[in-house]
Amino acid sequence: MTALPPKFTTLGCRLNSYESQAMEDMAQAAGLENAVIVNTCAVTAEAVRKSRQEIRRLRRENPAAQIIVTGCAAQTEPETFAAMGEVDKVIGNTEKMNPATWQGMAADFIGETERVQVDDIMSVTETAGHLIDGFGTRSRAYVQVQNGCDHRCTFCIIPYGRGNSRSVPAGVVVDQIKRLVDKGFNEVVLTGVDLTSWGADQPMQPKLGDLVMRILKLVPDLPRLRISSIDSIEVDDNLMQAIATEPRLMPHLHLSLQHGDDLILKRMARRHLRDDAIRFCEESKKLRPDMTFGADIIAGFPTESDAHFENSLKLVQDCDLTWLHVFPYSKRDGTPAAKIPNQVNGNVIKARAAQLRAAGAAQVADHLAAQLGKTHRILMENGHMGRTEQFTEVRFEAPQMEGAIVTAPILDVRDQTLVA
Repeated sequence: MTALPPKFTTLGCRLNSYESQAMEDMAQAAGLENAVIVNTCAVTAEAVRKSRQEIRRLRRENPAAQIIVTGCAAQTEPETFAAMGEVDKVIGNTEKMNPATWQGMAADFIGETERVQVDDIMSVTETAGHLIDGFGTRSRAYVQVQNGCDHRCTFCIIPYGRGNSRSVPAGVVVDQIKRLVDKGFNEVVLTGVDLTSWGADQPMQPKLGDLVMRILKLVPDLPRLRISSIDSIEVDDNLMQAIATEPRLMPHLHLSLQHGDDLILKRMARRHLRDDAIRFCEESKKLRPDMTFGADIIAGFPTESDAHFENSLKLVQDCDLTWLHVFPYSKRDGTPAAKIPNQVNGNVIKARAAQLRAAGAAQVADHLAAQLGKTHRILMENGHMGRTEQFTEVRFEAPQMEGAIVTAPILDVRDQTLVA
């Protein structure tokens, strides 16, 4: 059989994509051949189902390859994937970031390494954010600064896939971003599972705002710094100061809100209430009037009544949310929410999710219309598409230089996209 380089399929979050790039580098360095690696997601039961479906498809397309399954679903349900006839090996989230794992599989000509290598993720105390110098397009790089989560929201399986929160030291992050700027990246995005918990496991327990201010001070040539999903109740004073005073920090925040009703938030074991979310958005807008917000919202959490749902629907306008990620509630075995009586009917969940998405689409339309005639600084992701500082997509008729920051007026809105 002709030796082929390893192929990777990634499901789920941006952090998974980051780690797939690191795994690809390690697998190629180890000389692994004729292997297909599936980096799975466990955020919902549907995500696990899609992971299994993808594995079956890949086996049909690659009958002679070794199928290696990893990621959060492999970590939380190793027995599920080990029982699949299509799967040759299952490795956990810690093992997948260890070069020795890939060296062992590359040298394993007769199948002597363990078929399932999944250790206790809760015992892990460090994260491997230094393995690669970011990943992404030529214009934007993503840098992992944190992994894991110490919170136990009742609907969430992710801490059992990612382990407890752990941070990449600030000095390592700064050095990595300096290298990325030297390579020509014009924007860096800080990523993590629970980004606002960054620093809690470090000496002196610095906050995310301290890291942001340190990056902006020590990497003066970085044009744009963006932070991914945050928990607004954990935002510290320095991060608010950065929002107010640092134009290189992009005016776009994605918020882990999950719901707009206080009772449901308590049943989710969230640490904020409805008014906390509204207050944060109002304060951020006062400090940075051009700020836009995205948010994660769950539709149909157990016991959610019509009145509870209306509070979530109203939150879209009360917080002036623009970019919504709507999740129909998905029962996850092993989570407290799965045991709550009064689970919401599946058809009701779908209808409520559709209402939330429609509300989000209306907010996007309003946002786009408000940009007409304004001039934006747009980071080009390819020759004809870029994004504003608020992460709004912009199309250009005339080709532009990929990776460049282009200043241009907004002329039109077509197909839910700005035209410059």
